[in-house]
Amino acid sequence: MEYINLKNSDLTVSRFCMGGCPMGGYGWGEVHEEDFIDAIHTALDLGVNFFDTADTYGLGQSEKTLSKGLGAERQKVIIQTKFGVRVQKGKGTLIDNSPAYLQKALENSLRRLNTDYIDIYVVHYWDQKTPPADFVNELEKQKHAGKIRYYGLSNARPEVLALCRPFIGQFVTCQHEFSLCCRQWEAEIRQTVDIMDVTPLTWGSLGQGILSGKYDENTTFGENDRRSRQIYTNFHGEKLKDNLRIVKELREVAANHEKSCAATAVRFIMDLFPMGVPIVGIKNAKQLRDIVSAQDWHLALREMTQLNRISHAGASTSKEMPWQKEI
Repeated sequence: MEYINLKNSDLTVSRFCMGGCPMGGYGWGEVHEEDFIDAIHTALDLGVNFFDTADTYGLGQSEKTLSKGLGAERQKVIIQTKFGVRVQKGKGTLIDNSPAYLQKALENSLRRLNTDYIDIYVVHYWDQKTPPADFVNELEKQKHAGKIRYYGLSNARPEVLALCRPFIGQFVTCQHEFSLCCRQWEAEIRQTVDIMDVTPLTWGSLGQGILSGKYDENTTFGENDRRSRQIYTNFHGEKLKDNLRIVKELREVAANHEKSCAATAVRFIMDLFPMGVPIVGIKNAKQLRDIVSAQDWHLALREMTQLNRISHAGASTSKEMPWQKEI
């Protein structure tokens, strides 16, 4: 297992972060809590110590399942959870970074995670109205109170980065959607890393699963799987055709190393961002073992060039905000 130190912190984390969106139990087809718990135990056995979740994943269910799976091992791992996406019954979803909501969300996450501190508390999305100084001041208060150790940014756009400049060195991570089939946020990732001096994390690292190589043009999803929706462009229309061309070359590169498509797609991210960490949503221990096999080897320069070329040819260029896809 590879490990790195997160910028501006004393945290050492595995270069694979187990993503908790599927653990919410909503919108990813048939899932079972016992499979998630088995995957968490397997992750711990293999040296994974970094876990990502959010209060909105399954309206808190992901945090509860993560807590149940970690049990007495909680002190040995780094938990990152997020706040800011509010799902209001009968009123839709809104983004809220206000200090008052931050306080409430934090207390609820602490309770669901059955812990008295969160290692990294992340601003899920900026609400475009709360001044960053307001939520940073509140995050600092919670840090001094011992309820959080550090804090991070997620999906940071240039307009919020400009307002966050006074707080350079205070955030430890940033995370954006990024994969071989979704490279439209690459400039934002590099800009955030350069401006805020943080460690980059990627979510959607397998393009919601398309880069696993398990799907083709005849794949269909049930109503209980969010990928049936058109907003998940990776599985629809011309974007699906582009992605399958990427997968074809990905499969060739994977065969060179006797690895899976999924592990190779994750290795591409690790080699492209040598000090970054891919987040991958996991449903079961088998998936976990496959992704962990991305550790401790490298793609050749010619392979990186090959995947870089095909992914730029087929990757999304839309600048649509992705928050609806994530939750």
